[in-house]
Amino acid sequence: MSLYFFDMLSTDGLAPDEEGLELSTMDDVQNEAAYALADMLRDDVRATMGNPTARELMIVVRDGSGPVLQARYSFEVMRLQ
Repeated sequence: MSLYFFDMLSTDGLAPDEEGLELSTMDDVQNEAAYALADMLRDDVRATMGNPTARELMIVVRDGSGPVLQARYSFEVMRLQ
């Protein structure tokens, strides 16, 4: 198992992962990054009370030698009326 760090980036800034998570495979790393990104989106929508502006959310996963995976989500809510 290897130790991976899941740094969270948004338009609000960087939240580096100081603890890390031990995972066995890159599939596990990818799944964890996707779940973390979904949590970030859910928290962001709740924090804006359902009225978020355009946002970029990203998880950059790194191990001891550097970045190994990036997951990004972009969304925008635009009222048409």
